[in-house]
Amino acid sequence: MHKIILLFDISEEYGKSLLTGITKYSKEHGPWLFCRMPLYYRETLGMEKVVEFAKEWEADGIIAQLYNSSDIKKIFDAGIPLIAEDFKERFGNIPIITGGYIEAGQMGAGYFLNKGFKNFAFYGFKNIVWSRERAEGFEQYLSQHGYPVHYFEHEETPSRELWHYKPSALSQWLMSLPKPIAVMACDDERASHITEACKLAKIQIPEEVAVLGVDNDELTCNLSDPPLSSIALNVEQGGYETAKLMHMMVENNQLNSYNVIVMPTHVITRQSTDITATTDRQISTALKFIHLNIDKNINVDDVLKQIPLSRRALENRFFKVTGSAVYKYICNLRIQKVTNRLLNTDKSIAEIALETGFSESKNLTRLFKQIKGTTPIKYRKNNLLKNK
Repeated sequence: MHKIILLFDISEEYGKSLLTGITKYSKEHGPWLFCRMPLYYRETLGMEKVVEFAKEWEADGIIAQLYNSSDIKKIFDAGIPLIAEDFKERFGNIPIITGGYIEAGQMGAGYFLNKGFKNFAFYGFKNIVWSRERAEGFEQYLSQHGYPVHYFEHEETPSRELWHYKPSALSQWLMSLPKPIAVMACDDERASHITEACKLAKIQIPEEVAVLGVDNDELTCNLSDPPLSSIALNVEQGGYETAKLMHMMVENNQLNSYNVIVMPTHVITRQSTDITATTDRQISTALKFIHLNIDKNINVDDVLKQIPLSRRALENRFFKVTGSAVYKYICNLRIQKVTNRLLNTDKSIAEIALETGFSESKNLTRLFKQIKGTTPIKYRKNNLLKNK
């Protein structure tokens, strides 16, 4: 029986999902024995006490959220296999749990572009890798389409103080931005700062400022007013892969190996972004109709019935706002809804097809493969642990 020390924060959704994946692997390949070490060992007692306990308990490995400092050497000197989460900066000499941070930023940018936004901003931290690289991905994607990004970035580490509930530099920054604007935050907690600051500044969400977070921490997202849209991450899969890597390190008696990368999967849309930004009222009406009726089998003719435009005028103005033809936009949005159900429910492909306006599951599969390059079944298997 392998004995593994777990030293990371499980108070938020990311840590809970990571733990779920780790324990799933241990049940399939164990049993393993876990010690959920309190974070104060890292914060107040230091690495010496962590190593001291690990030796006394005869731990086989440690999975931990650690600072990138010379203290890590104490674990190496003890000969204990270690996988670290890149808490602030990536480690260069040990296997880590990291993320597709640039890809998450790119996903957020593409999501906002598809909604027709022309103004963009990012809120995060310069000195933390997962925030900095999400900002980089966001800006890279938008710069390719000719759009600049406004920034509000802290130099210091995240604070637990409640400054964002009061008038602050953040609320002043939000008031200074061009409207409507799409704001991506580095995580859900920072996104909730935006919603609170907007309330203080009497800025309408999502009409003036649309807000997108990362992590899909459901408690944080739903406590926000309005509820936050967020980029979901395949953290449970990452936890499973972390346990698999630890198993290999323990069995093969090696201290170094590959990294585990947690990738973004899709955007969960809630009220904080549930609008499409455009000054073209006819196209705004068309977009609202599409989003409200996307679970029905709507087509371009249905959209035309809502607005006094010819088909050619609709297509030209729609493309100018969204960068997409009307039919393609509808198809992509339908598959986005399908993807959400694939990854967040256990429903069959036939059930999902009926819920999303497809007359037959084979029609859903055909369109899904055209857009995603694979079938719904294979996509679900590749992204969900329960189907491994």
